[in-house]
Amino acid sequence: MRGWPPGGRRFHATETNAVSTPEFCIRPTTTPVATNVRQEILDNPGFGQYFTDHMAHVRWTKTDGWHGAELRPYGPLTMDPASPVLHYAQEIFEGLKAYRHADGSVWSFRPTRNAARFRQSARRLALPELDDDTFVESIRTLVAQDAVWVPTPRDETEECSLYIRPFMIANGRFLGVKPAAEVDYYVIASPAASYFKGAGKPISIWLSSHYNRAAPGGTGAAKCGGNYAASLVAQQEAIDNGCEQVAFLDAAENKWVEELGGMNLFFVYADGRLVTPALTGTILEGVTRDSVLKLAEEIGLKPEERPISVDEWRDGVNSGTITEVFACGTAAVITTIGALVTEKDTIGDPERSNGPVAQQLRKALLDIQYGRAEDKHGWLTQLA
Repeated sequence: MRGWPPGGRRFHATETNAVSTPEFCIRPTTTPVATNVRQEILDNPGFGQYFTDHMAHVRWTKTDGWHGAELRPYGPLTMDPASPVLHYAQEIFEGLKAYRHADGSVWSFRPTRNAARFRQSARRLALPELDDDTFVESIRTLVAQDAVWVPTPRDETEECSLYIRPFMIANGRFLGVKPAAEVDYYVIASPAASYFKGAGKPISIWLSSHYNRAAPGGTGAAKCGGNYAASLVAQQEAIDNGCEQVAFLDAAENKWVEELGGMNLFFVYADGRLVTPALTGTILEGVTRDSVLKLAEEIGLKPEERPISVDEWRDGVNSGTITEVFACGTAAVITTIGALVTEKDTIGDPERSNGPVAQQLRKALLDIQYGRAEDKHGWLTQLA
């Protein structure tokens, strides 16, 4: 990758390397959302419905590398009908949040972990890798400019944040199955309330027996739109069966539990084990998943990453060996699974209450994110 062009760049050094990171050219909007309208949105933002006044953008071409870093007004993109992302789905994205603390400051949670996963996804989709410093700087620039869009929780029970969506798309004008020679990276942001209605309450999930999310050698470990597109028909099947989410099994044997449409799974055992399906290349390496594994040890649990079958899930719940099941992800945080509904039976109880382990881990995670507990791991990065 070529270095940034001269004239306005920030130099970051570490013990092992030095990265030249751009100063973003700021082009503020002349038509920001009116203060009263923005406040109405922040009072009831929903999830993914409204967007801030600006977006970050960086361009990549095969000849010039990364260049043209800017912050500009949020608005539609102009694309050629022959843009390769429209035909070959060469794109990736990330999801993280910005949290307002009690003193008014704004922080993100483990953004460098998202940056590393973004690079990993780029490699799998034959896209250029964006360095971690530029990834974090793009988020910092956007949030600093649009800090008034970060919701302020009314109390500790309210979960509101600014959801941040970095994404990269293959652009240009050609038809042909090959990596794109032009790429655009963007960051947009959306004020968000809880992902599920009635945050923290158990949900029911549907076991997909006809569809798979990913296969060995595929893109399961990358965060790309194709994985989510492949889950939509199964997600609709879940909704048709009265469930909020769908669980997928492995593609080879249709036996081993993998993940939900957008969350990782955990199983709490009566003997103190906390089991999550092992990362085998078909499961997304969740940032929240990794955080839960670390926090689990601090509350006396014994984390295990290994294969778990749907039969073990069924037998464990029926025998009491498995005392809780929960899912986790950036958007939903930690959500108890009340029941797994299959075509033949229901595993668990749709009306069950939240399990104590899921509640404890959820509170520990949220307290760190909102600055109510000490950040012993150095997971927080100040944005504004």
